Amino acid sequence: MRPGRASIRAAMPLDTRSYNREAWDRQVAEGNTWTVPVDAARIEAARRGNWSIVLIGQTPVPRDWFPDELAGTDVLCLASGGGQQGPILAAAGARVVVFDNSPRQLGRDRQVAEAHALPLTTVEGDMVDLGAFDDESFDLVFHPVSNVFSSAVRPVWREAFRVLRPGGRLLAGFMNPASFIFDHALAERTGELAVRYPLPYADERDLPPGELEARIAEGIPLEFSHSLQDQIGGQIDAGFVLTALSEGGRGANEEADPLARYLPAYIATRAEKP
Repeated sequence: MRPGRASIRAAMPLDTRSYNREAWDRQVAEGNTWTVPVDAARIEAARRGNWSIVLIGQTPVPRDWFPDELAGTDVLCLASGGGQQGPILAAAGARVVVFDNSPRQLGRDRQVAEAHALPLTTVEGDMVDLGAFDDESFDLVFHPVSNVFSSAVRPVWREAFRVLRPGGRLLAGFMNPASFIFDHALAERTGELAVRYPLPYADERDLPPGELEARIAEGIPLEFSHSLQDQIGGQIDAGFVLTALSEGGRGANEEADPLARYLPAYIATRAEKP
C-alpha cells in the first residue's frame, strides 16, 4: 500500500534549503527566466547611466527608491543571484556583493562580472544568516522576490537591518500572501480559480498526496507563504522605517494568469534604517 502524505513526511523530513539550492541549480540548467543573465548592451547602457532593475514582476523599481548616487555605494543583492540585478548595479558604479543559496545562480553573476570587469563578488549562503558580513557593511540591500523560498522571513529582516549602515535602505519584493489560498495547478490547467489552502501555506506541508512528490521529481523549488504581519510588520519590528510601498502583477505571464485579473500577486517595499 502506498503510504499517506503524513507518514511519508514524518519518515523523511525535508531539508528545504538544500533541496531549493539544488532545485535552483536545475532551473539555471533549464533556462528559467530568472536565471538568464543580462546582455552586454544593458551593461553598457548602465555604465552610461541608463539602467533599471526589477523587484517584482517586470516593472522597474522607481529611481527615487535608490540612493541619489550609486557610484561608490556598497550594495548587497540578497538572495538575488542570476546575473540580472547585481551586474546592472555594478555597471552603474556600485560595489556589489551578490548573496544566494544557488551556486549556479551565483555563477551567472560571476559570468557577467568577469566578462565586463565589474566590481562584483559572490557569496553562497542562506538568506536568514548573513554572518559572513560585519555589522553596518552596506548602504543598500536589494532583496527581490525570494523569501518565498524560505520557511522563515523575520530573520531576513533582522539580518538586513544589522548589515546596513545608518541611513541605509532595504528594497524588498515579496509575494502577496492572499495568492497562496488558490489552487494554482487548477488555474493553470483550466483558468478556474478555486480557494483550496489555509494560510500560512507551505508546499512541503500542504500539497496533497502525490503533488509534492511530483514537484520534487521535477526539481521545482518549494515555496512558503508569509503573512503581511511578518513581511511588513517584521521589517518594522527589526527597526526599519517603511517609506514606500507598491503592488504589482505576475510579470511576463500576467495576461495569461487568471489570478492577476483579481489581485496583485507581488508587493514591494522601501524601508530605511534610522
